[in-house]
Amino acid sequence: MLENNSNYILDNKSGKLQEVVSIPISLYKSMRGRYFVGQTETLWVGNGSNAWAGLVNPRNSDVNLYANVFTISNLSNDYLTAQIWLNTSFPEKACVSRKTSPTNTALKPIPKNKVDIRFIESTRIVPKDGVNVYERIVPPNTTLVGEEDGKFIEAPGGNYTLIIKSSNLIIDKVVVAFGWWEKPICKK
Repeated sequence: MLENNSNYILDNKSGKLQEVVSIPISLYKSMRGRYFVGQTETLWVGNGSNAWAGLVNPRNSDVNLYANVFTISNLSNDYLTAQIWLNTSFPEKACVSRKTSPTNTALKPIPKNKVDIRFIESTRIVPKDGVNVYERIVPPNTTLVGEEDGKFIEAPGGNYTLIIKSSNLIIDKVVVAFGWWEKPICKK
């Protein structure tokens, strides 16, 4: 007789118990070639300027973006503020990071991300639209990790953006990284 165990389900057709395995969704997406990671170049904040880093889903991507995790590495001796924005107008002068990769590099051909990591190293531009959903304090000489578990879902044309700020007059440096997965949009 089986003990009460959530690793089994009853197959309604055969009436037999079948063993099931639970894995994190990020592993599942990685196994399917849909999970990606990447980072910005070094960003510079302070003396009135801020930096932008975001996952930007192009209008023609045909995928939904699921923001899973971000990290902010504060390489300075100052406290920084990170504002998390949804669907703000990302400035045109932003750079596209070349430091991106699928997490499953065993697949052939290697999967290619459709969502971009975009960044602006230093600017005085502030968001004009979108929603600032929350803020985080980033302590000096630390890496802040924000695990979102895919709950922020952005359609083509949308973005998940971090605006990094410092109230210091000295210029501070920071690097931002992201993990996300992409799911094709079903067309009818």
